[in-house]
Amino acid sequence: MMDRRTFFLTSAALAAPAILRAQADELQAAIDALPQMHSLQVSKGGRMMFAGAPRGPGLDQLANIKSCSKSIVSLLLGAAIDRGEISSVEATLGEVAPEILPAQATKDVAAISMEDLVTLRAGLERTSGPNYGEWVSSSNWLANALTRPMVAQPGERMLYSTGSTHVLGAALTEATGASLLKQARDRIGDPLGISIPPWTRDPQGYYLGGNEMALRPTAMLRIAVMVRDGGIFEGQQVIPAEWIAASITPRTRSPWSGLSYGYGWFLSPSGYVLARGYGGQVIAAHPKADLAVAITSDPTRPARSAGYFGDLMQLLDGPILSLA
Repeated sequence: MMDRRTFFLTSAALAAPAILRAQADELQAAIDALPQMHSLQVSKGGRMMFAGAPRGPGLDQLANIKSCSKSIVSLLLGAAIDRGEISSVEATLGEVAPEILPAQATKDVAAISMEDLVTLRAGLERTSGPNYGEWVSSSNWLANALTRPMVAQPGERMLYSTGSTHVLGAALTEATGASLLKQARDRIGDPLGISIPPWTRDPQGYYLGGNEMALRPTAMLRIAVMVRDGGIFEGQQVIPAEWIAASITPRTRSPWSGLSYGYGWFLSPSGYVLARGYGGQVIAAHPKADLAVAITSDPTRPARSAGYFGDLMQLLDGPILSLA
């Protein structure tokens, strides 16, 4: 049901043609059927089509974006390569950040590339899923991740693991001389006019790469707009267009959702570029349809591909895509 925090096609709704009103009704009915959803924003071009927070703390309060953080780390990798701080996506851990390699590192870990990490194809046993609690309880998250057994050849197959993006975030810290927080603020936050507060750090002081960042839903939408527009926000090239194009090129496929995966972003068959976080946190762009979408949800409840996240994909592919 509409409430005081929900606005749909505000200027056009009163005199909208029947087809527009029908789209509004369809979208609102879909939202009403998703009690796990906290907020939704949809922008087409420069026009806000929908902005509402029917549940949860609202559009201007911080939300834990969970694993959407992985997509933010990918953007920071592109920025570091553009600045020459990392030579290329093929650069290896041994070249970029030898100081983070533990003495007992698994054989050939130094040869893992930035591309292997950002595509979640490092080959190391996962730290996510049933291993996550043990990993974040360890005294050294990097050493724990980098001494795990190789269960696949690097670059071979997708192994969803926050450990991989945490290693990538630490490598970015060493390569740039700036914390992941400072990079995020300077290279994304400031150009987009959004605030990025500090988040979880590991026992060695590295910011967690791949989880626990918090952003306002309105900030999430600005990131979606920037990705949709090829790295540009309000006329400024924030992230290189070449990196955005490379990021939304399929590199592997998730064994869980079946979605393709590029450099830190999921890719749907219908054309969406997606950051996805536990519970149903979503930053989505559809360049061809000129859509940008931000969704926040209850962060304490799961959002499986065959459950709530599947419902969100139906929302994106149905009522939201019809707005284009």
